[in-house]
Amino acid sequence: MASSILRLPEVKARVGLSRSAIYLAISRDEFPRPVRIGARAVGWRESDIEEWICGRVKNSRKLQ
Repeated sequence: MASSILRLPEVKARVGLSRSAIYLAISRDEFPRPVRIGARAVGWRESDIEEWICGRVKNSRKLQ
């Protein structure tokens, strides 16, 4: 299965977090780490972001 690489603006739109919140969560190992796609560019695997979203939904349903 092919996986797309998402850049930060699309990741922010999908997860509803700011840039600083995303990088804080990465530092706490609570968010997928980006992959290097160039000398000064990173992106996230779409499948990693979708998996993270599904995990958040599962966790929120456990609390109810």
